[in-house]
Amino acid sequence: MDNVAEAAASALPHGVIQRPDGVYLDASLQGPVFVAAVNQIFSAGAYLAGLDYPVFTKALFNVGPPLPPGPPGQSLIRIADVIRRFDPQRRALYRAVKMDKEIAEYVFEPLFLDAMELPDGTLIPERPVKLEFDEFVADMWTKGIRYGIDANNVRAGIAAARGDRSTVARRLEPGKSIDAHVVEVSQELHRSDAPREKADGRVDLNSFQNRFPQIRQGMHLLKKVPGQAGAPGLEMAGTALLPQPPADLDFRRWVGDGTVIENTPDGEFLVAAQDGFLDVDTKSGKIAVRDKIVSREGVSGRTTGNLALAGAFEEFGDVQEMRAVDGSDITIRGNVFGHINSTGGTIVLGANLVGGSAYNVKGDIRVKGVASGSTLHTRDGEIKIAGRAESCVIVGTRVTIEEASNCEILADEVTIGLAEGCAVAARRVAIESAGPRKQSEMLVLVQVPDMGPLNGEIAELVGKIDALEQLRQQFREEAEQITAIPQVRGYMTLTAQMRKGELTLTAEQAPQLKKMAAAVEPQLKTVGHLLQKMKAAESQQMVRRAQVDELRKQKLASNGLAGCKIGMVSGETLVRSMPLKDGTPAAHQMAPKDGKAFLRGPHAGYESLFSDSLGSLDWIYSVEPD
Repeated sequence: MDNVAEAAASALPHGVIQRPDGVYLDASLQGPVFVAAVNQIFSAGAYLAGLDYPVFTKALFNVGPPLPPGPPGQSLIRIADVIRRFDPQRRALYRAVKMDKEIAEYVFEPLFLDAMELPDGTLIPERPVKLEFDEFVADMWTKGIRYGIDANNVRAGIAAARGDRSTVARRLEPGKSIDAHVVEVSQELHRSDAPREKADGRVDLNSFQNRFPQIRQGMHLLKKVPGQAGAPGLEMAGTALLPQPPADLDFRRWVGDGTVIENTPDGEFLVAAQDGFLDVDTKSGKIAVRDKIVSREGVSGRTTGNLALAGAFEEFGDVQEMRAVDGSDITIRGNVFGHINSTGGTIVLGANLVGGSAYNVKGDIRVKGVASGSTLHTRDGEIKIAGRAESCVIVGTRVTIEEASNCEILADEVTIGLAEGCAVAARRVAIESAGPRKQSEMLVLVQVPDMGPLNGEIAELVGKIDALEQLRQQFREEAEQITAIPQVRGYMTLTAQMRKGELTLTAEQAPQLKKMAAAVEPQLKTVGHLLQKMKAAESQQMVRRAQVDELRKQKLASNGLAGCKIGMVSGETLVRSMPLKDGTPAAHQMAPKDGKAFLRGPHAGYESLFSDSLGSLDWIYSVEPD
């Protein structure tokens, strides 16, 4: 304790306890109290002998491994053996230290104590001397280095036989902060790319399970994890070195259509606001829940395989060749080289259709780019190609094309800007400019009503009317022959006068009239039968004439139902009328595979409407009156 009293020159600092077994700190106190106490000890010209530097650093600055347990039943931290006086002669051995912002360097070199003469005259020669680590810590403290001494480097420098520059202290860099970020909280965000299993248990290697995530309302999709600041660092002077603050993020940037942000006791979540299909925009990062499936990776053997979808579908990538997309209301923003099949809605192709096909059971097909070497077919709907169509087979109710070349087109109504080398069959055709292309002629077949059956019915009815007229005349002539007999004519004249009141019989004349009636009765009955037959014939004639009038109205109603208008002909162009016979499908009802043979085959019996290399045509179908 004499050493303690001498070193501290006063009572021990608050929180420091000197016991026979060592120097302790009161564990109930905090690091700043310990820093002040140690500073008081070192400033008083003392040092801590037998210093446990890791425990010392942990107790003062809370850096390093956990503190060892103190004496049983006592809340104490042992940091050294004893507090000793720092001999000024030895303090003089310690040189200046070179410091920058991050490290401190010290030059270790061989040291010697000067020769000295004792009071009794004894001469002590110059002798080598070594620094001590515990003294080094105390000296560095007074020179501004309170934290970060590298004990291994210091001890190695002290023990070295030759002098060298060593790094003796380092500041503690602050821990790296974790920025606020977003994590997925639902496995439904990912698609399964395992091969699809068929109903019979076999695996279809051309199709993936491809379970486009179907999201339910209220499902948690993403969670925002708040930023976490890194642990503070320490300057060598013992002052705190604050970490870079963690960056926050705007969770709203993830919000797309059909999603909202909800704050709950468990955190902040991106939640589905409706039932639908997940749409993740990889460019903007927005997450939406839509009423249709949206894909951005394209359709290929690598990404999706063939697709069989239950709902509407929108694809921003390409559909590769030999790949099929089956669904309803399909939109493809990229190029299509494969096959698109829809059960309804609208097929929209935002780019080109090349070597593939588009089929819609009931609905429109729209191509915004070029269609080349492809088949387009809708049973009930419009096919509209905004760009150019080359070498395509096109079948639809209505077809509109900006420019068509070497195509087979079957429809009910066709509108084309420029047609070259095409074969077209439709009820109504409108072409701004038409002509051949290389070896392909320009052919238009205008589908007109077949009047043959109607004309046959009319002719048959007219024949029946004529036959009934002959019968009526025959019955009339027979009746006139009978009424010309004098006895019959006299009786009929007498009865007529009586009906008119011109003649009145006496009582004597009545029996005589009865004898006359009995005499001509057979002839009168025959005349009555003939008159009835005449009226029946006339009645049947009226019915037949009404039927003829109705059929003629049907013929006249077909006027204007078909037509062909070509604004300019530039090259050999042939236009023919094509009667639509009973049992024969209309052009737009044909299968695409039969279209080419029908259009390019023989057309015997068709009426030629136009055949020239120059000019124009504006023809409307009409029937000639009977």
